[in-house]
Order: sequence, then C-alpha cells, then structure tokens
Amino acid sequence: MTDKICVFGDSVAKGVVLDNVKNRYSLLKNNFADQLAEILSISVTNYAKFGCTVTKGLAILEKHLDQIRNYDYIVLEFGGNDCDFDWAKVAEAPAAPQLCKTPLNTFVDTYQRMVQLIRQNGGTPLMLSLPPIDAERYFQWISQGLDADAILRFLGDEEHIYRWHEMYNMAVYRVASAEKVPVIDITSDFLEMCHYQSCFCDDGIHPNEKGHTTIAKQIVRFVQGFPEKMLHFPAAKSLACG
Repeated sequence: MTDKICVFGDSVAKGVVLDNVKNRYSLLKNNFADQLAEILSISVTNYAKFGCTVTKGLAILEKHLDQIRNYDYIVLEFGGNDCDFDWAKVAEAPAAPQLCKTPLNTFVDTYQRMVQLIRQNGGTPLMLSLPPIDAERYFQWISQGLDADAILRFLGDEEHIYRWHEMYNMAVYRVASAEKVPVIDITSDFLEMCHYQSCFCDDGIHPNEKGHTTIAKQIVRFVQGFPEKMLHFPAAKSLACG
C-alpha cells in the first residue's frame, strides 16, 4: 500500500516561486512535495496556501479533520509569513509600535493547538523547520516603492530581518519539543553552503528549484535515518541524495 501524507503550510510548502521574467509569483511544477512523491513513492496531498499563517492554517486544518486519520503523516510548515510585517505601515510610521502578522506567543500557542488537533483526530504530525532567508535581497524586495530608509530605521539593520525570522524558526523547535513531534531540519544544508542565496528567488525568501531540491534531499535523509518503527516510508530511490 502506498503511504499517504498531507501537507499544511505556506507558500514554501506550496512551491511558490518568483518568476523573474514576468515579475510575479507562480507554482513550481517540481517543488519539494512533488519530488518527495516521486523519490519516496508516496501520495502527497498539499493543502498549503500562498501567504498562509499558522492561524489560517489552523482554520484550513479544521475543515479537513475528518480526513486526518486517512493519512500516515501530517506535515506542517509555518512561520515564514507569521513573522512578517505590513511593510507599508512600517514605512509610514517606523517609530510606532508595529506587530507582525502573528506575535510569537500566538504563533507558539496556535501551532501547538494544530498538533494537538491532529493527534486528537488520529493523525501523526511531522514538523518542518524554516529555510533561511537572504536578508539583503528580501529588504530590497519589501522596500520597493516604499521609504527604504524609514524601514531601515525600524529594523536597525538589514540583518535584523534574518534574526527575526530565525527567532520563529527556534519557536518551531520549541513547539516540536513541547509536543514531542519529530521536526525535520530543512535549514542546516542551506547554512552549510558557501552561497546559499543561490537557492532562493530574487525576493530573498522563496526557495527556487535548486532550493526545493535541497529541501527534498534533507527530508529524504531524515526519513532514511529515522527509526523504522517511527517512520515507515519505503526506501528512497538512489537518486535522492546524489
């Protein structure tokens, strides 16, 4: 029998990339979920949505609770949108208090609620860490048509974007630890690269096809190294970690 998984997450999990020619977002046909379906010979249902936060993800999950027990694993990937700001408002009032889309405590509480709901409805959750971002390119992207100097005054320095994003990545691990959920590290391989920025689109935050292949390889490596009694995916094809 073919293993079945479903994915709840944001545009990274959905496979959204920036089309440099058309300067708009589109779906990557060979995203990491598609690659995993091929490599691991599994069925993947993808409920991820562009722009999705953990709060929106919870609402989507609640609509599918009656289907949760039909999947072997429920893969969760949230945080990239949750830590983002309304940059137009920031540019207009950089000295005023600004809240990101999901404050950290709300992010943690809501993510834990998602995990608990999955288990209560007979599902087995797996969590993904966050891919890193390219702070320089992301700053250039978010400040287009806005007062870049004002946004920089709010941030203090461009790298604050990276640190803020990483704070949410650390929160993912805290949720996983508190709920005893396996967390798949899709961060480290990027950070080991001399120039991980080559794995991301020009917006600095969405992995490109090379980035999605890197994510797929990290997940396959995790699956292959995990105790068989915990994860029972079939053996991956040899090309996966080449």
